[in-house]
Amino acid sequence: MYQLTINSLTQEQFLAEYWQKKPLLIKQGFKDFADPIEPEELAGLAMEESIESRIVTNHSDDWQAYHGPFEDFSLLTEKHSTLLVQAVDHWHNDAAQLLEPFRFIPNWRIDDLMISYSTPGGGVGPHLDQYDVFIIQGEGKRHWRVGMPDANLKQFAQNKSLLQVEQFPAVIDCVLEPGDILYIPPGCPHEGYAVENALNYSVGFRAPNQRDLLSQFADHLIDTELGNQRYGDAELKLRSSKGELDQTEAEKVKQLMIAAINDDAVFKTWLGNSMSQPKHEMDLAPLEEPYTLDDVLTLISDDDVIFERLGGTRAIYQIIDEQVLLSINGVNYMHDIEELELIKKLTDHTCLTATDINSSKNNHIFLKTFTTLLNEGIWFC
Repeated sequence: MYQLTINSLTQEQFLAEYWQKKPLLIKQGFKDFADPIEPEELAGLAMEESIESRIVTNHSDDWQAYHGPFEDFSLLTEKHSTLLVQAVDHWHNDAAQLLEPFRFIPNWRIDDLMISYSTPGGGVGPHLDQYDVFIIQGEGKRHWRVGMPDANLKQFAQNKSLLQVEQFPAVIDCVLEPGDILYIPPGCPHEGYAVENALNYSVGFRAPNQRDLLSQFADHLIDTELGNQRYGDAELKLRSSKGELDQTEAEKVKQLMIAAINDDAVFKTWLGNSMSQPKHEMDLAPLEEPYTLDDVLTLISDDDVIFERLGGTRAIYQIIDEQVLLSINGVNYMHDIEELELIKKLTDHTCLTATDINSSKNNHIFLKTFTTLLNEGIWFC
């Protein structure tokens, strides 16, 4: 639906020269761009309890942030205001298609699609993000300034939910028009203000830090009752100071902790569960009358049937010895290595024909997993 052109660069050249290195203005990255969503639809999503949304206003340099859901949009004034809605790809399938051209970045790194609607002068001010983002210009125009990372830039809170950064020298200073795209790596200061009523689409990427990863791994050990190996010191000898915890003991404690991570099966099981977990709620609609395996066999035998994957679904796989661990939305499914090509179809594509997966008709384990995904509404036909 959307074909991405990165100026005159190949995807390989972009990754080598720009990804996580420096910002890039991509003129007409999407030619003849058509917005997948109307501002009124975006406002409708912001009225929902389960969808994260904000309105940011900047009247006379008085920055305010308000959190949804919203019953009305009186805060969204004719100038200097912005409505932002997170994870729209989880709720709006047409908008979710905007993620597809960016899947030359691995699935597990892609986070969500945030959409903003701004009136003239509206924005969220100069700020830093600690993740990569592609910002696509929809209807209207927006003036952007982007700088290079600078550890000396001071951050400050305009209010408790709006962190900004002081002014910075810009390496990109431009007005985006429909179909233009900005790529901004982590730590690059940037600010954008609408020149006229404008829609913007932000494709964000996950970048977990050590604290989050270690906390989630510890939770996994607790939930699965693993990590029970205890510290031992059968070679303990007398020492002159009772208060010392010496370097050898400190190293043994460290190695005890590292041993839990070094258990490949435990680590990859946690990793699949964690990295496929959606950060936001999804528009799941489980079937009231679940399919049986025979029902699915009938479906995949019909050449006219098309299967689609629900927007916001996170699907990844890992190879563990001679098996494939498929992880979808925080749930793990173990398969034989012979099923790898079928697994790739579930993770690499958002639309499949019955012919695409008809070869699975004699594979009971794969069919069982696919039936589960259909019954939960993650795939639908």
